[in-house]
Amino acid sequence: MRRIFLALMLLLIPVFVLGGSSVSSELQKKAWPARWVTYPGAGSSFGVYHFRKTFELPQKPGSFMVHVSGDNRYELFVNGNLVSQGPARGDLYHWRFETVDLAPHLVAGRNVLAAVVWNFSHLAPLAQMSHRTGFLMQGNTPTESVVNTPSEWKAIRNEAYSPAPPGDNLQSYIVIGPEEKLDASVYPWGWETPSFDDSGWNKVEVLAAAAPRGMRDGPSRWFMVQDALPPMVHTEERLERVARQTETVAPSAFPAGNSPFTVPANKELTILLDQGHLTTAYPVIRVSGGRGAELELKYAEALWKPVSGRQMWEKGNRDDIEGKVMRGVRDVFVLDGQARTFRPLWWRTYRYLQMQIKTAGEPVTIQDMKGMYTAYPFQPVASFQTPDPIHTKMWEIGWRTAQLCAHETYMDCPYYEQLQYVGDTRIQALISLYMTADDRLVRNALEQIDASRIPDGLTQSRFPSELPQIIPPFSLFWVNMLHDYFMLRDDPAFVRNMVPGTRGVISWFDSRLDSGTGLLGPLQWWNFVDWPDGFDFGTPKGVDEGGSAIVSLQFAGALRDAADLEEHLGDRELAARYRARADGIVKAVRSQCWDAGRKLFADTPSKASFTQHVNILAALEGVVTGREREELLRRVIDDKSLIPATMYFRHYLARALNKAGLGDLYLDNLTLWKDMID
Repeated sequence: MRRIFLALMLLLIPVFVLGGSSVSSELQKKAWPARWVTYPGAGSSFGVYHFRKTFELPQKPGSFMVHVSGDNRYELFVNGNLVSQGPARGDLYHWRFETVDLAPHLVAGRNVLAAVVWNFSHLAPLAQMSHRTGFLMQGNTPTESVVNTPSEWKAIRNEAYSPAPPGDNLQSYIVIGPEEKLDASVYPWGWETPSFDDSGWNKVEVLAAAAPRGMRDGPSRWFMVQDALPPMVHTEERLERVARQTETVAPSAFPAGNSPFTVPANKELTILLDQGHLTTAYPVIRVSGGRGAELELKYAEALWKPVSGRQMWEKGNRDDIEGKVMRGVRDVFVLDGQARTFRPLWWRTYRYLQMQIKTAGEPVTIQDMKGMYTAYPFQPVASFQTPDPIHTKMWEIGWRTAQLCAHETYMDCPYYEQLQYVGDTRIQALISLYMTADDRLVRNALEQIDASRIPDGLTQSRFPSELPQIIPPFSLFWVNMLHDYFMLRDDPAFVRNMVPGTRGVISWFDSRLDSGTGLLGPLQWWNFVDWPDGFDFGTPKGVDEGGSAIVSLQFAGALRDAADLEEHLGDRELAARYRARADGIVKAVRSQCWDAGRKLFADTPSKASFTQHVNILAALEGVVTGREREELLRRVIDDKSLIPATMYFRHYLARALNKAGLGDLYLDNLTLWKDMID
C-alpha cells in the first residue's frame, strides 16, 4: 500500500550556512562555553542593535565552523560580507541556530565579525516567538572558540530605526511585523566593514549560557536546536515597468537599471512601478543627494478601487490600474544627502511598488530600484506538458504561488499573515512532495505543528505563533499530513517519532463521540472548515450543538490514516479499533444524514443545511461507493442550491473525483481558476 548592510544585499549573496552539518559532541550534551549577549538594558523593547568583534588569525583557515543565533533575528557579516541570516523561525523550546563556515571570508591577520540584531517587540510578526533581545556565537571546536560571545564583543543601539507612523487602514488582518522608518542621518554607516571605528561602542551585557535542547537543568529559556533547512534563495529581480507617475521624471527604462532620474528640490511626486507578477523580495533603492527628503516605498498585491456608497475597497483585475489607488504596507527612509542604499530589515510582498518622494531644499537622484527575491530554494523535478495554453498558465501560476508561500515555514499568505496554518500547509506539503525531491520543509512543518500541542492532545492551528489558536479539524489534517508523508517518502524513523502525537489527537475526538448518534457531539474551540457565505465564520452547522457530519467524516478520515500508521508500526489491534470507529461514523452519517428525496447528504441529522463539503467527504470516506458515489458527485457539481466549497476546499473535491473515477470532470471544474486568468 505504501509505494503507491544594506548595500551588500545588492549582490547575489554567497551564503555559507551549513544546515545539518555536524555539531561538536561536547556542544550536544552540555552547556556551551559561549553565552548569550545583548546590548546593555535592551530587554525586550523595540530596537535594532549591532555587534562587532575583531580578532587575529595567523593564517587563512581551511575551515572555521561557528554556530550563530539571535532574538528576534540577526544578519552576520564577516569582513563586510553577509554570510548568514536567521534564526529560522521556531519556538523557545526549539530555538534555531545556524551553522556557518566563515573560512571563505577570513584572512590571515585582522578579521572583523559584525552582526545586526533586531527585536520588533510587541510589533513583531505573529509568527515570531521571542524571549528577549539576544545574540549568540559559539565556535564548533576550541580552534574557533576565539569568536565565542561574550569575549571582546561590543554593541551599539542603532537609533536610526523606529516603527513608521500609521499608514493606510487596509481593513485586513495584517500580522507580518512593523512598517519600518529609517533616518539616514543617525545611521552608523559602514558598521559591518573592517575599517569602521567601533572604539565608542559599549561592552555587551552578558546573559545566560547557551545550551542544547534536552540538557539537564538548562540555564537558558532558548532551547537550542540546529536549523535543518538550507539558506533561503536571494536573487536579483528587476521591476518590469513604470506604470504611472504624477510627473514624468522617471524614464521608461528606469526599472531595467542604469537610468537614474532626479527629483527637484521642494517637490512631491509618486511613481508606481509594476513587477508584472507577485513576488517576495527585499526592495533595494539606491539614492544620492536630497538631504532631508523623505522617501516612502509602498507595496501591494494589486491596486484598489473604492466601492460606491460603502466604506470598502475592491481589487478587481490585478492588471488594471485605471481609477485605482495604491493602499498597502510601507517603509519610510529619511535621506541625509549622501549616496546611500536602503532596504527594510524584512522582505516584502508586492506586485506593485510605489515610490513617494518628498524633497526638501536639495534635489535627490534616484539611481536604481530593484528587488532581491527570496524564498525557500525548491527545485522542481516534476513537469507538466499540455497543448492547452490556459492549463500551462495555471500550472505556472500555481507553482509560483507555492514558491511565494514557502520560506522558513510554509505560509498561508506572504502579504497578510505569514503564518503556517495546517489546513493550508497540508496541501502545500503535497505540492512540495510531488514537485520536488526536497522534503525538509515538510518535515519541519510536521515537527513544528507537533511541537505546538496543548495538554489535551490537540495541535495548534498554526505554528510558530505568539498567539495560540486552536482549530480541532486542523489537528486532524496534521494526522492526514503525516500519512501523506508516510505514503510518499521512505522515512520510517521520522514517522515513528511523530505517531505518538496522532494518538493524542484521536483521543480528543474519540472522547467527544456521541454514543447515541455515533457522530461527534458539541465541540470546543473554533471548528473551521471553509469560508463560504453559508458558514458562521468558517464553521458549519452541527459543530456547537453536536451532530456535524462534516467534522465527523474528517475524523473518520484521520482515523483511517492513523490506522495505517499504527499497522505499519506493528500495532494491529489499535489499527483495527481505529478502523472500526471510522466505519461506525460512516454508518451513522449514512443512516442519519442521507436525504432520500434530494439524494444528498445533509450537514446534520436535522437536515436543515446541505453543503458540497459533506457530500465531498461522503464520497471520499466511502459513505457511498461505486455508481452511487459517481451520481452523488455529479449532483454535488450540478446542484447550485448547495453551500459551495471555496477554492481552498476544492482540493478535496478533486480527490473525491479521482477516487470515483471521474477525472474527466476535473477540467470542467477549473472555471474559478480560468476566470482569474481571463
